Amino acid sequence: MELRVIERTDAELSIEIAGEDHTFMNVLKGALLETDGVSAATYDVNPEQSGGQTEPVLTLKTEAGVDALDALEAGAGRVVEKATVFNEAYQAGA
Repeated sequence: MELRVIERTDAELSIEIAGEDHTFMNVLKGALLETDGVSAATYDVNPEQSGGQTEPVLTLKTEAGVDALDALEAGAGRVVEKATVFNEAYQAGA
């Protein structure tokens, strides 16, 4: 997975995530919205409205005192946890 930071402040992060589509981006966005301190998370994959951009761009905003990069790390951790639980349930035949 290739990442490129477009814009970063303490409370906001815009990052391009190469090679991903709606499937992964929706899961990541959902996990971020469940993360404490995240006030907004969205992504854009529409090149016509984004000046020709073809890779998804995730935008994350956090509440005061919460670092956006730390929130992204926590959200990504939630994705890993959910995938692990799903895989274990699948393997158990649940």
